[in-house]
Amino acid sequence: MNIALFDFDGTITECDTFTPFIKAAIPRSRMLIGRLLLMPSILAYRTGILSASSIRQQIVYIGLKGFSKTCLETLGKNHANEFLSSVIRANALERIQWHLDSGDRVIVVSASLDVYLRPWCDNIGIELICSQLDNKGDILTGKYHEGDCTGAEKVRRVESLVDLKAYKKIFAYGDTKEDEALLKIADEKYFQWEKI
Repeated sequence: MNIALFDFDGTITECDTFTPFIKAAIPRSRMLIGRLLLMPSILAYRTGILSASSIRQQIVYIGLKGFSKTCLETLGKNHANEFLSSVIRANALERIQWHLDSGDRVIVVSASLDVYLRPWCDNIGIELICSQLDNKGDILTGKYHEGDCTGAEKVRRVESLVDLKAYKKIFAYGDTKEDEALLKIADEKYFQWEKI
């Protein structure tokens, strides 16, 4: 049996899915205040000074701290059903199905949020490793549970869940620098759908 590790945003999808979810989930008044508070960080991100991981974590803290987990999960299911279905790459679905038909274990490994990735992955019958939001009861703390699942953290989480030596071949699919560590552990790797 082989194992296939897929990044999500930009690999399975044609675009980022985190930003559209945040824009849909955060109330307009909080969004306006958040833009003002985050303007220096947004500029730092756009000029390459601040990483995508750092800006995501700041957005989550300002935008979702104090938010109801139950409410966010409902919004996540809607995002999975309505938005994700419109941005999934046909070739990605075909490749996932090819792996499933071959009897391979398929895992999405993403920095995006479980509240919308979990319903999507459950729907097509594949596993998920991703960023999760921390909560106390039904209230979000504004922080990530176990940090942002990006870069080397993707590999750490895969290796904590899976004995990679048990698989004949490791496939990995990614599209950005955040996926480089994941691609390095693979026997067969694809960057932006080109075999490397």
